[in-house]
Amino acid sequence: MVSIGKLVYGSRYDRVPWGQRVYVRGGERWIREAQWRLRLRRAPVLSLDDYRAKVPLGGIEEFLACMMCGESRQQPLFEPTGDKGWRYRVVRCPACGFLYRNPNVRPERLGDLYANGYSGFLTGKYAANRQRRYALTMEAFAPVFDDGEGRRLLDFGSGAGLFLELAEARGFDACGVDLSPDSVAQANARLTTARAYFGAPDDVPEIAGGGFDVITLWSVLAHLPRPLEDFERFRRLLAPGGVLLILTVNARSLLLKAYGSAWSGFTRNHLMFYSADTLPTLLGRTGFAGVAFTPHFGDTIEAGTARLPEPLCERLRRTVKSTDGGNMMRAMAFADDKAIERWGGRLKVHRL
Repeated sequence: MVSIGKLVYGSRYDRVPWGQRVYVRGGERWIREAQWRLRLRRAPVLSLDDYRAKVPLGGIEEFLACMMCGESRQQPLFEPTGDKGWRYRVVRCPACGFLYRNPNVRPERLGDLYANGYSGFLTGKYAANRQRRYALTMEAFAPVFDDGEGRRLLDFGSGAGLFLELAEARGFDACGVDLSPDSVAQANARLTTARAYFGAPDDVPEIAGGGFDVITLWSVLAHLPRPLEDFERFRRLLAPGGVLLILTVNARSLLLKAYGSAWSGFTRNHLMFYSADTLPTLLGRTGFAGVAFTPHFGDTIEAGTARLPEPLCERLRRTVKSTDGGNMMRAMAFADDKAIERWGGRLKVHRL
């Protein structure tokens, strides 16, 4: 059977990678936006009790109301599935638009998702080009990361230490924390001055005292089952003038609107999905003073290694900017006015 895309576009975009076609094919942006609006109109809105009666509950799960606004109604949208038999449901808050997995993983069982060889994933295919992504994001938020001399950095969810390696090379007094014991062991084997710890920040005396100039969350935010509690902790751990860097999947991605439950942002360990609309709510409720976003066009586009002619690269950039539809979201949160004054000069800062 010939696909609709093939009928409409023929073979013109056959050499464009799948993850970039949505952004460069003529008119597709409008098609996907219309498709998203239709999905929202058709999806029912249920009370939490009615939703609970329809959906089975796993052994490590619990039902939730919206973490951002407290709304208990549910709008079921997606049922992602993956290899090894995992399956879950993603709902939308009909009041504020927040997307989250429901039922969600109970916080005390979060470690179950990382206990069995998770470091093999972090250092396998996932690790390819990760340090390039870190470098591109640090460049996007320059000069925050240009010189770490005399500054403390905490990498929350530090995995196998790939970013900590870059942080110590830039002179930061760096440490990390992670829930995967084998990842922590691998990180410490590769690090020189930085150190990774197993557990939660409050369990590690070297971290619990705070005073960090920078905290980084690289692809971690979507994994947090109690984000309000975590971000209150992050705010407490930051020194005056401190900043918090976030890289996470983007709930406004055009790829999500195009592929639905098959979106790459829906993985076994992802619990909540943020956008530039919902992240400021989380930050404002937990004491941050401001936030700035920079668009993410994709690693190959930003690194100049994309297999696209420049006119299509430029079309992709325009599409991402006009829709806030990049597949990843990059944000810098500012602890206080001092942080905004010091680091916000070249960024468009939204005060909270």
